[in-house]
Amino acid sequence: MDGPSGLDLARDKMRDAGVPDVAIKVFEHGYHLLEEGATGILPESDVEPLTDVAHAEDLDAEGDDDAREALGRTALIKLNGGLGTSMGMDRAKSLLPVRGDLTFLDVIARQVLAARETYGVRLPLVLMNSFRTRDDSLAALERYPDLAVDGVPQDFLQNREPKLLADDLTPVEWRADPELEWCPPGHGDLYTALQTSGVLEALRAAGFRYAAVSNADNLGSAPSAAMAGWFASTGAGFGAEVARRTPADRKEVTSWCGRRTTGSSCARRPRLRTTTRTLRPTSAGTSTSTRTTSGSTSTGSPRSSTSTTASSRSR
Repeated sequence: MDGPSGLDLARDKMRDAGVPDVAIKVFEHGYHLLEEGATGILPESDVEPLTDVAHAEDLDAEGDDDAREALGRTALIKLNGGLGTSMGMDRAKSLLPVRGDLTFLDVIARQVLAARETYGVRLPLVLMNSFRTRDDSLAALERYPDLAVDGVPQDFLQNREPKLLADDLTPVEWRADPELEWCPPGHGDLYTALQTSGVLEALRAAGFRYAAVSNADNLGSAPSAAMAGWFASTGAGFGAEVARRTPADRKEVTSWCGRRTTGSSCARRPRLRTTTRTLRPTSAGTSTSTRTTSGSTSTGSPRSSTSTTASSRSR
């Protein structure tokens, strides 16, 4: 083929836009999988159930000193890159009112402040924003000046990737609005963005060792000393909350490239899913956590009893 390939053009475009090299390499990996015909779709036959899982309700450590200490070394990271376009919004989904005039972000901020008062911990709230949700979300948090924690940024940005034409996988050009040529990589960008933004190092420098991660539209995943204490006691590098499946759930615990994980995409990277709490360490140095509840879903709606917390140690 004459001239640069679609990947060459995309890579150059990302470099020109200042996308970090690590994020570009991750994009390259996904691009090659796409060229090879990967669809990112996992058939139902590949979904494996978890059958021997402890319940979060069985944890009784809210007043335990070890649990309190673990929560004191935990940062709450909310994945806040999604727009509420399906609900007619043109800004962050987390700015949708869910209880009177209170938005998702209002409730999250109040959950964090309440946990700080209850347990006497710092518990920073950090948003992973996209370039389309950052300004409005940070402006909304200005009504909570006590949220800021010294040395810890209130947010970091997802990286961005060029949209590609389906026929030849070359980057889209839209001169009327160049911003529309880009899209966020999704929740799987969490680890890359934490590193490239400098937020990981900032959290470590401020004394935080754990991160509790969940969707910003998932109010069921509230700060929990019991959960933090359980996770710290396992010595695991990762813990995920999972849920009993209902007919509304199509993507829960799946086999991703030979491993169990919470995710739905093999073409790019595992993506965090909304789930509930039940706990089980795994033999591969990971742990799985979930709470089974009747009628739970994976939608993250305000009436849903589900929640997602992926906790990972800062290394």
